Amino acid sequence: MRIELPREVERFGAVRFGGLQKVFELDSGLRNGSQESVSKGSTIQNIPYESLYEIQKEMAIVVPVKNERLKLVEGVLSGIPHPCMIIVVSNSPREPVDRFKMEQDALRDFCIFTNKNALIVHQKDPAVARAFANAGYKSILDKKGQIRDGKAEGMLIATLLAKLAKKKYIGFVDADNYFPGAVEEYVREYASGFYCAASNLAMVRIAWHSKPKISESKLFFRKWGRTSENTNRFLNTLIGSYTGYETEIIKTGNAGEHALTLDLAMCIDYSAGYSIEPYHIINIIEKFGCVHDPPPKDLADNYVEIYQIESRNPHFHEAGSKEHVDQMLCKALQVIYHSTVCSDEIKKSISSEMVRRKMIAKEKEPQKPHYFPALSTIDLVKFLQDLKTTPYAQLIREGDL
Repeated sequence: MRIELPREVERFGAVRFGGLQKVFELDSGLRNGSQESVSKGSTIQNIPYESLYEIQKEMAIVVPVKNERLKLVEGVLSGIPHPCMIIVVSNSPREPVDRFKMEQDALRDFCIFTNKNALIVHQKDPAVARAFANAGYKSILDKKGQIRDGKAEGMLIATLLAKLAKKKYIGFVDADNYFPGAVEEYVREYASGFYCAASNLAMVRIAWHSKPKISESKLFFRKWGRTSENTNRFLNTLIGSYTGYETEIIKTGNAGEHALTLDLAMCIDYSAGYSIEPYHIINIIEKFGCVHDPPPKDLADNYVEIYQIESRNPHFHEAGSKEHVDQMLCKALQVIYHSTVCSDEIKKSISSEMVRRKMIAKEKEPQKPHYFPALSTIDLVKFLQDLKTTPYAQLIREGDL
């Protein structure tokens, strides 16, 4: 892949936000003599296929599924590069029709024909809930002792499984993408970002090139989603309030397609449901932005790099209802509002926006999200012991913990 380095960088404490990066070639070829080393000192990174391949071997790609059409999920799976480990986390209903069983069968057939190993887990699996409870991580459980519903909760399960499988990177792709080629591109861009990163605490977030919509019987390639514009605006306002300079550095506030090093994924906090994508940025600022406190002692000598890469493929997915889009924006605004680094002035702006959109009543405060502590607080040995009798145990080795 041939990709430019960020043209601008916002430094916020121990956090480096990279500006939007452009992809010049999706495949720049094989390694050729000293080509790679020359590229290292250039503003244009020429990343050979072999380098991407080595990173992808260390990467788990997670596909959260909930009632998506099987043909759509199969297309997404076909776009994931072969070296990557696949983890499917399903929260599909099991009755009156067992959708999860259908997903298992589809994944099994895919693995047979592609000669791949993949892992699938149901979010409501009692063995997983028991493992979290016994390992001291009960915030993920509901009142019935089951794993809570929500996208972030499924991501937490997948992150732990990737950690136990000794992966170095974890990436997420949505299951409702109609273009398998776009999925392949996202994973290649994840690997490209990690190739460019100097820190072991790095995140790569994808900015879609466009989102095609049908307008008057023609395709219209819209640049920004309905939620992203507002989430990005408030995140940029938050950053600018500390740096003293207005900025538009954040382009990926609601990036469902994103990837992290496992080191970073294990040390940051999480928020419930669809607020997780903007909360990644918020919590990194809280922990590493040095606004109130210095970074944790064991991470004090490190810094976080955030890369934002603009895809070449358009992102064509299942259109969400207005209610769904409004809910996503509401959750994003809630985590910004309740952040410890959010000023009173920005809180007033967020409240006004939410009142205008009828998300909250006038004079009412936005609801506080449900939070999860960093996964580094969990007892991995106990968690693994409870999974020994499950199908997931084949991918993890207790002796490595």
